[in-house]
Amino acid sequence: MKKYRKIILSLVLLLSVLIVYAVKQQSSRKSAVSVMSQVNASLQEDIPEGVYPSVYEVFVGSFYDADGDGTGDLNGVTQKLDYIHDLGFRGIWLMPIAPSPTYHKYDVADYTDIDPAYGTREDFRTLAAACRERRMQVIVDLVLNHTSVQHPWFQTAAAYLHDLPEGAEPDPQACPYVDYYRFTRQAQGGYAQLADSGWYYEARFWEGMPDLNLDSDAVRREIREIMRYWLNEGADGFRLDAVTSYYTGNADKNIEFLSFVNQTAKELDPDCYIVCEGWDSQKVYARYYASGVDSMFDFAFADASGIIAGTLLGQYTARDFGNMLEKEWQLYESYGPQAVNAPFYTNHDMGRSAGYYATDEGDRTKLAQAMNLLAGGKVFLYYGEEIGMKGAGRDENKRAPMYWSDDPQAAGMTKAPPGMDNVQMKFPSLAEQEKDPYSILNYIREVMRIRNALPVITSGRTWVHQDLTTDDVCVLIREDGVHAPALVVYNISPETQTIHTGSTEFHHLKGVLTVSAEPVGFRDDTLTLPPWGTAVLTGEE
Repeated sequence: MKKYRKIILSLVLLLSVLIVYAVKQQSSRKSAVSVMSQVNASLQEDIPEGVYPSVYEVFVGSFYDADGDGTGDLNGVTQKLDYIHDLGFRGIWLMPIAPSPTYHKYDVADYTDIDPAYGTREDFRTLAAACRERRMQVIVDLVLNHTSVQHPWFQTAAAYLHDLPEGAEPDPQACPYVDYYRFTRQAQGGYAQLADSGWYYEARFWEGMPDLNLDSDAVRREIREIMRYWLNEGADGFRLDAVTSYYTGNADKNIEFLSFVNQTAKELDPDCYIVCEGWDSQKVYARYYASGVDSMFDFAFADASGIIAGTLLGQYTARDFGNMLEKEWQLYESYGPQAVNAPFYTNHDMGRSAGYYATDEGDRTKLAQAMNLLAGGKVFLYYGEEIGMKGAGRDENKRAPMYWSDDPQAAGMTKAPPGMDNVQMKFPSLAEQEKDPYSILNYIREVMRIRNALPVITSGRTWVHQDLTTDDVCVLIREDGVHAPALVVYNISPETQTIHTGSTEFHHLKGVLTVSAEPVGFRDDTLTLPPWGTAVLTGEE
């Protein structure tokens, strides 16, 4: 009996110790949050002039369902604009919203309408007006490489070719749309056969996406009118899909066509913003800045195989990371002084970042977002990344319903895209993260608070402070010649790091980001950064 009493007493003592430890940890955790919030709270709320507005990417069908039919819609985006704005974003990029036979809608069947599943033209106008009220940009996805086989242009051309007498050549005078695509009687790679005929058409992505003949003057006139339509409807710019695929294997022609698109857009609206997808090596897509476009997506730093993830996985040092940031600015400027980098960490074609770090409980997931969102230029965030959503493998998994709540019947929750696997989320829903001041969601809000308050973060040139940078600590100088320079310091390690900044001009701690219970310390020009911590310093109070 004594033996059992001793065991019970030991268990009680152990439980008491665990409870005390948990209380202390929770108290310390809240203290760290409080320190982070207190420092960042001094930053101004209104975004000053000179800050490139950051953009939130939305797959409308999986975002928020306003009418209860299970599919996200434009009215749902409108209802959630305040949420996006409060996160710190001042623009939205809408993935394709035009009529399409597929769930992803990258095969357009009508360039100047809204897919009925998403709403109406009036719904888009309402959304655009609501964005203007909040000083937010609307960027529309514009797919010019190809259309759907269900587009009237292709349907008309296909019917004409089916009726064409054997041996006769197509006549664009008789059917103008036959010149809108690339038809041939020769079977060849990258071409699909027109059903029940001896004709083939270029379709590099998929037989349901016939490539447009972008050499056609008529097609270029159509493109001008398409852009005019959306700008008149309230769009502020365009995300251009697959710009390195306009002319397969011919970068010079791609750049020439992109120059036409950019020039046309700027003639229609000098403030029209153009950002381009050129999924290739950095040296390749950097060339496309010669077209005059505003931005190219910075693929080198994105995805599980990109520089950010590689740095956090130990494939690159903190010094490597900084040096690559510095070199890319020089590369982009060599092609176009107007270049505005478009950093992003993930998008709709990539596995979600919460799956990049197998044993991570959120620390590296958070720091990775800071490394992206504090990058220079016009930064982009894919919906759901702010709460650490998961999804990899087939594309549908990467476009899972926004995880607003654990309850699939909760207001606004959408159905999964057709064919999506059962994706198990790693981190809590947004509703749960709202309650946790130390969640990924609230960490992202603090990152954006710092970014939006300091124009030099977005517009400044990036230099590595080689004397302070180590293999574990990356110290970046941001300067633009207009605003006070800033020092951005990342601790890319699981250990506390000490940085002596005394020989620099940066004597004031402006912003901090912590992912552990240990707060950032700054005293007598000595910065103490906890594991995976971030700090921003300036020379001004």
